[in-house]
Amino acid sequence: MSERKKIAIIGVGLIGGSLALQLNEKGLASTITGVDNNPEHAAQALELALVDQMTGLEEAIHAADVVILAIPVDTIAEILPALLDKLDRQILIDLGSTKSALVNNVKGHPKRGRYVASHPMWGTEYSGPAAAVKGAFENKAVVICNADESDSDAIEWTRNMFRKIGMHLIEMNADDHDLHAAYVSHISHITSFALANTVLEKEREDQAIFEMASGGFESTVRLAKSNPAMWAPIFMQNRENVLDVLNEHISQLRKFKSCLEKENFEYLKELMEDANRIKRIIK
Repeated sequence: MSERKKIAIIGVGLIGGSLALQLNEKGLASTITGVDNNPEHAAQALELALVDQMTGLEEAIHAADVVILAIPVDTIAEILPALLDKLDRQILIDLGSTKSALVNNVKGHPKRGRYVASHPMWGTEYSGPAAAVKGAFENKAVVICNADESDSDAIEWTRNMFRKIGMHLIEMNADDHDLHAAYVSHISHITSFALANTVLEKEREDQAIFEMASGGFESTVRLAKSNPAMWAPIFMQNRENVLDVLNEHISQLRKFKSCLEKENFEYLKELMEDANRIKRIIK
């Protein structure tokens, strides 16, 4: 399983481009073919030497040993069954941030075993090939879902790939993944989008935001710069879990609001002390 593979990356943006850099650096790819429906991104991917060539989808799949999907999750869900139809013995890996809708879309497909559902837990607020980061996945987690539904050679190569690029593996079923992802990833993004809208609605002076925004505000609202074309489908596919965590978050905000309204500063301090317990988990 250590031999280099001919790899096709569908979607050579932040995630696909960063992975391409790692695949080359770690000697996992003999060639990398890119596919992207954005002509500007396709040109950038070649200019930045993220890929060896850009081709159409059919040609890329036909020539590849491994096909990697790094595109929005709604598009993955739409094309996944048809892509499996086109496979011979290629391994098909997706890198989407939701998993249940995807594995359900191909349940019972005769070539289901060639597909590995994965989610590398890394990203930035930037997008496109120019945002690709060298060493992006080092010391980060990757979740592989429903591994028992994939062929042993497909799982083995995928695990090896992620380990080689520096990731540690977590395996769970797709439903559990989507629940946990809502709490540790998706709520952070939706909260950041909401906070940015709050500030933009109330603070009409752009210059004041620019000059007075401290590091705390910048780090909290950073994710609001994320690509809506990627995140709207994530929220929709994981709608029930996101609603669950959002309701809890709103409940917590109401507690803080009530403390300020009633001048209950002791309880306000208690709420913050409770929140400090996160230091036991995240250093």
